[in-house]
Amino acid sequence: MNKKEKPPAGGSFSKIRFSLALKLNLRMLGMLLSVFISMNLLLSILLFGTALWQAEAGARKFIAAYDDKLALVAEPALAAAGYEISMGESRENGLRLPGFIQNRLPLNDPEARRWLSMPGAEAEGSFFDRVQAATYHMTLVAQDTTIHIVYALEPDLRQICFILLILAGSQFLYFIGRIGTNNQVIRQTLKPLTEMAETAKSIHQDMSGAGPTGAGIKRLAGAISTINASALSQGLSIDTSQKELKDLAYAINDMLQRINQAYQSQVRFVADASHELRTPLSVLQGYADLLDRWGKHDERTMQEAIDAIKSETENMKVLVEQLLFLARGDNETIPLEKVVFDAREIVAEIVRETRLIDPAHTFQTVLDGPAYLEADQHLIKQALRILVDNSIKYTPEGGTIRLKVGTAQDTVKIQVQDDGIGIPPADVPRIFDRFYRSDQSRARKTGGSGLGLAIAKWIIDHHGGYYEVLSRLGIGTRITINFPAARPPLAGSGEASGGSSNLDAPVGEKLD
Repeated sequence: MNKKEKPPAGGSFSKIRFSLALKLNLRMLGMLLSVFISMNLLLSILLFGTALWQAEAGARKFIAAYDDKLALVAEPALAAAGYEISMGESRENGLRLPGFIQNRLPLNDPEARRWLSMPGAEAEGSFFDRVQAATYHMTLVAQDTTIHIVYALEPDLRQICFILLILAGSQFLYFIGRIGTNNQVIRQTLKPLTEMAETAKSIHQDMSGAGPTGAGIKRLAGAISTINASALSQGLSIDTSQKELKDLAYAINDMLQRINQAYQSQVRFVADASHELRTPLSVLQGYADLLDRWGKHDERTMQEAIDAIKSETENMKVLVEQLLFLARGDNETIPLEKVVFDAREIVAEIVRETRLIDPAHTFQTVLDGPAYLEADQHLIKQALRILVDNSIKYTPEGGTIRLKVGTAQDTVKIQVQDDGIGIPPADVPRIFDRFYRSDQSRARKTGGSGLGLAIAKWIIDHHGGYYEVLSRLGIGTRITINFPAARPPLAGSGEASGGSSNLDAPVGEKLD
């Protein structure tokens, strides 16, 4: 009697590989999406609450400034500010604000009634047009007269939509970038799985007629089938006298370790990114609470909170742009438009621009050369500006920042040195790591996200350069970037070989 042959095991390995990759990708993308949704929802509530607060603050000024004829006297000013005031009762038609919110608004009138109104579905125009026609109604009694105030929300809603649209677009680009990056990392990590599946299949076929030894293969296949994203750290334990099976188990364990490292790295990156995005949102919430407690009667506090909310929104935009840059860099999708240029021109331009916006520091330059590079001019300028900005952040006012350019053999050297607070020796090797800060409290004060030097490192690495860091606490920091020198753009100029400067010598005696 002929025995029925079992199907090859390669299909099972392919299913395991696909399922594992899908689970890893979906879990990381799900975490990122939940962070974005929570962030956008909270930001929308804060911005809309700020709009209502400003509407009531403006209405309170008009009521305090004019008499009971204000509907006639102040009509031009009211129209310019988006208000419409009428005398007498008005029928409440719309969404009424809850009492606990009404009691905390600037009008501070327990008898006041407030509601939001939007044209119904029978009105002409699209839903977006009806949203733009939304109004905020306030009815209260002043000087024994019932006053009905209507505030047009269109300018505020348009501004809110613009801010959210920019943020959502940045988030979408970052999300799309993570899909490609995750797939690439997972595919590269799981690539050995197919080869091992073929090896296991070959061993199974070779040993299928060897009696009891086939049981080891079955146990190995059963152990592999239990592997999922939550059990990557668990290795295989196979008791067998077959050396081939032991070698296969060791190979699988090594592969699982590499997969787990890549997966944990991605999880850490998503967690760090969510933490960095959560911090400005917490600041926004704090200033909203400040408005609630003190801003209703203190215009200075109100303006301070509004300015802080705008500043944190801009910081969050910069953070998202940095994350997008690193995501595209990890995915190798940033094009390098290399041209030949003199590095001295870039350094001189950076110093000239920085002096205009930072008169509190002294900038010194030593530009020896020519020092030609073949590189992306925009990215090189971005990397140098990051180093200069870091020196500005950690150098007290009145301090000196020095920039030097020169050549040594076939290398262009660019130095940025300051006499700031310095970096602890244990932290120097890690300053180019993502999200790393040597002093968390100091980073919060300067507004750093821990991504600037990581971006600079990516730019330097992708131009074939390397960096050298020398720092002393209380004395200062010197960072030297070394790039391969390029030939001058015009043949026969004879300048590329001359003009070397001794950049290996100390810039300041204190650091040496």
